[in-house]
Amino acid sequence: MSQFDEKMAIYEAQLQELNIAYNVEQLKAAAKGLGPSIYNADSSKVSCSDDDEKARVKANFLMKKLGMADSPALMEAIEAVCAQMGSSNRNKHRPVFYYLLAQKMGVTL
Repeated sequence: MSQFDEKMAIYEAQLQELNIAYNVEQLKAAAKGLGPSIYNADSSKVSCSDDDEKARVKANFLMKKLGMADSPALMEAIEAVCAQMGSSNRNKHRPVFYYLLAQKMGVTL
């Protein structure tokens, strides 16, 4: 099993644990879009308690990568995904977070 496949198994398990139906191809697209950052312990997770982190997700993923215009709805979507993944969940894997965010925004990756 490749490192990427191992990571995908972790991401799929997290979505199953959260009882969220998911599209494997879209999840893979989210993971592949992040490149080697998914293998770094720090950059592979999203911290919902860090306002700077949420601002980076908004700027780099929603606005830059997905081409969305800046609006309060972007931060509302980020907060909604944070709530969906749970405040006690310390392992908010970035590909899962981005996948859920894209779904919430109605975007196909």
